[in-house]
Amino acid sequence: MNKKIVRIFLRRVLSSAVVLFLLITFIFFLVRISPGDPSQRFISPAFSPQLAESVRQSFRLDEPLFNQYTVFIRNFAAGDLGISYNYRRPVLFVIGDFLPFTVTFALVSFALQLLISISLAYYTVKRKNSLTDKIVSGTMLAAYATPVFVAGVILIYIFSVQLNLFPSSGIAPIDVHTYGFFRKILAYAHHLFLPFIALSMVEVAILYKYLRDNLNDVFNKTFILNLRANGIKEKTILLRHVIPNAANPLISVTGIELGILFGGTLIVEVIFGLPGMGRLTIEAILTRDYPLVIGCTLIAGVLMIFSNLTADIVRAKIDKRVLIGALN
Repeated sequence: MNKKIVRIFLRRVLSSAVVLFLLITFIFFLVRISPGDPSQRFISPAFSPQLAESVRQSFRLDEPLFNQYTVFIRNFAAGDLGISYNYRRPVLFVIGDFLPFTVTFALVSFALQLLISISLAYYTVKRKNSLTDKIVSGTMLAAYATPVFVAGVILIYIFSVQLNLFPSSGIAPIDVHTYGFFRKILAYAHHLFLPFIALSMVEVAILYKYLRDNLNDVFNKTFILNLRANGIKEKTILLRHVIPNAANPLISVTGIELGILFGGTLIVEVIFGLPGMGRLTIEAILTRDYPLVIGCTLIAGVLMIFSNLTADIVRAKIDKRVLIGALN
């Protein structure tokens, strides 16, 4: 049994690695066949053509595309993603400066999304078809229909421009290093409030919809009615029977949504000027920093695959039927 589980896990990891390899291969050729030359931003019209060619040679852009790809694959196998054209540093070091913020920002936002969606779903399912249920459902529908970039611009216009309640960019005041611990936490929360709202609106709506429908289905099951008839406390029914049964189908969705969330931070970070992977990716694309574009794509793919794999493991841990189905 254990050997089969390990085999299933390794098969998933291998298939994910193949998908990731195909992804970065596609990005490698896509950015190179698109119009533009990254060496041009380092060249002045006053410089000689020989200098221009020298810059291209330093980037290995003068070689045939297949040769560039061969070198890329060889270096990638050795764990080397190359040197960023803009930062003149190894790509992994550059990403290491920006990745922690994006991961922290996404995970904190995800935790808040789960807390809000679970609370709203449980509150409204107990008040089905009430005015509160209709208002919350309508609000969630509107949030789901609003694109992230539109929500970000609207939030900035209302709360930053018109009401001047929250900053429109940055993660903290310039002199935040002089603050005490609690004041520093409040300063970060004040600056990141609008980005959290913009990033969370769609995800909360999705999780709320799934969880509310699942809770409603479980509450109407016969075994729940039997438990109530036997005098089991409502809190015990909720924690031991309703939530585990309702959460199981949601776990796969949360794995996908968490992966999408990492990608969603790209837009939010650009709109609110946050120092994360989103802004780094856009900068790399606009400046045609080939190694950095591939590095950002690779990290985004790894985060997506890791979140889905983690969701599958958690789901199998909660519901053994998932594991049995995979073994068969």
